[in-house]
Amino acid sequence: MSTKFNIENLVRDNVKGLKPYSSARDEYVSDGSEMVFLDANENPFESGVNRYPDPQQRSLKSVLAKQKGVLVNNILLGNGSDEVLDLIFRAFCEPAIDNIISLPPTYGMYKVLSGINNIENREVLLTPDFEPDVTAILKAADLKSKILFLCSPNNPTGNVFSEDRIIQLLENFNGLVVIDEAYIDFSKEKSWVAQLKNYPNLIVTQTLSKAYGLAGIRLGICYASEAIIAVLNKIKPPYNVNELTQQKALERILDIDSVRSEVVSILHEREILSEVLLQVNFVEKVYKTDANFILAKVDDANMRYQQLVENGVVVRNRTSQPLCNNTLRFTVGTEKENKKLVKALKSI
Repeated sequence: MSTKFNIENLVRDNVKGLKPYSSARDEYVSDGSEMVFLDANENPFESGVNRYPDPQQRSLKSVLAKQKGVLVNNILLGNGSDEVLDLIFRAFCEPAIDNIISLPPTYGMYKVLSGINNIENREVLLTPDFEPDVTAILKAADLKSKILFLCSPNNPTGNVFSEDRIIQLLENFNGLVVIDEAYIDFSKEKSWVAQLKNYPNLIVTQTLSKAYGLAGIRLGICYASEAIIAVLNKIKPPYNVNELTQQKALERILDIDSVRSEVVSILHEREILSEVLLQVNFVEKVYKTDANFILAKVDDANMRYQQLVENGVVVRNRTSQPLCNNTLRFTVGTEKENKKLVKALKSI
């Protein structure tokens, strides 16, 4: 990536001149003093959620910033990672003109969001060992290629992409490189958040849905340069993260020891499950994983999926995905859940 990289060259013209909606809670930020709030047309009777939430989620961002070693202005929070990804599309991709590049097999929402936003999705398959094909990616890109999506650890394959390949793409792709790190807490590899200062075109997305066990509250996180975050703040809904989500998320990230303990347990169970899968007669290959799931190649994925359902276990059949013919994806559960899975595997 050129040192002359300028984010303004990627921003849509209508977004450049956009003035975001200024909410009551943007115009007056409480300093903790006891005040009478008659500015936002709220119901005055206390229910715990009768007031609008902080539109900038300051308390939550402050803790995340300290934990990740970034500034508060490097963070945007969204209603799940899907909203964060959608905002990136809407800020930087001109409908029916620009394109994005995704690398199947990968997270399906990149393709869905490209369709919703009327953006061409140029798919470049991963290599047979599930790595980005750098040469093919750069060949597929043109002046209208605004975003490259890298899911690492990748879903559904589970592997972390090669650092060297990611660096090549960051330095040579003339657009934004979004690294989706939904599963990074289960990996031994370091997050790319630490590299934000080195690559102005880098965006890293994370979530509280996986390692933090908060899928139900919908909290997605975007880490990027202050310039990129400022653009996204222009177009985000004023109160996109509700009060209950902010409270629950703050409670959980402050209890980081519990999160780490659960991750250790999941990794332990992952090792056990990987060994068991290798002993199952219809499992042909178990792929290396850095996530909280395991992808395995079987003799007949459709049949084995149905047999597991009949035994009370639901896994994910990924056989329809490129390079994933006859594969099943096994999420690592609790010790009790995994024992039930193992029992089912051995009975069919």
